[in-house]
Amino acid sequence: MKTRIALSLSVSLSVAMLAAAFIVTATAADKDKKKAHKAHPTGYTDTPMLPGEKWRVHDDSRPRPKVVTAGKKYGEAPSDAIVMFDGSDLSQWKKDDGSAGEWIVKDGYMEVPPKKSGKGGYLFTKKEFGDMQLHIEWRTPDVVVGDSQGRGNSGVLLMGQYEVQVLDSFDNKTYADGQASSLYGWKPPLVNASRKPGEWQTYDIIFEAPKFDDEGKVIKKAYVTVFHNGVLTQHRQSYLGRTGHKAVAVYKKHPAKMSFKLQDHGNPMRYRNIWVRELDFDSNN
Repeated sequence: MKTRIALSLSVSLSVAMLAAAFIVTATAADKDKKKAHKAHPTGYTDTPMLPGEKWRVHDDSRPRPKVVTAGKKYGEAPSDAIVMFDGSDLSQWKKDDGSAGEWIVKDGYMEVPPKKSGKGGYLFTKKEFGDMQLHIEWRTPDVVVGDSQGRGNSGVLLMGQYEVQVLDSFDNKTYADGQASSLYGWKPPLVNASRKPGEWQTYDIIFEAPKFDDEGKVIKKAYVTVFHNGVLTQHRQSYLGRTGHKAVAVYKKHPAKMSFKLQDHGNPMRYRNIWVRELDFDSNN
């Protein structure tokens, strides 16, 4: 019995000594790694100046971008977004006269009401925007009714004036500058990325607001980039001016920020998951 106890104590002591030796060795190795690591500079103060900028190349004093937490999945609003419609109500929207919007809200989406209901009309955001990133999801009716422009017609009018067309363009012949994701009456999309009727579709839009001088002359046109269902359909395309029907668009001076609106064209269109990130393309970071 004494022999077993002695053997057990001897084994335990050996294990303890090995563990202690391992800790000492590991600690020494960590110290060696720290000695070997050389901190990288966070920037420089002696590099050349960037052309037309107030910053040097790799300037250590240049402001770092603010941190934004992206959504966990595609289409989810990032941390700095303004949610315009989360599926619950129209609190962020109004009618043209300022009264409450009357579109139907149910099952996480809003829908253009029937004409005979006496409601409907364009929906305007209560908040006004200039440069922005817009995410919006839309759906045309499951049952196809009509053709060409009479089929799943609506529109996203940036600043209430510059339209990105919404239409059921799946196997539906219409004029090229009236298809889904066209700049209505001006530029057809690069490709037709439309899904089948009744399927949810997405627009991710980058909009640059126009600039005017004191006399109302355009000094910078409005520009838009559009991804339709994740496919690039407009690449920083300029607008000719305010969107119109059967007419060449022209610019007319307006405020730097305005509401954007959703078109009621008489079709029971649905929208959901609408959010905006306010941008400023004139900032000099």
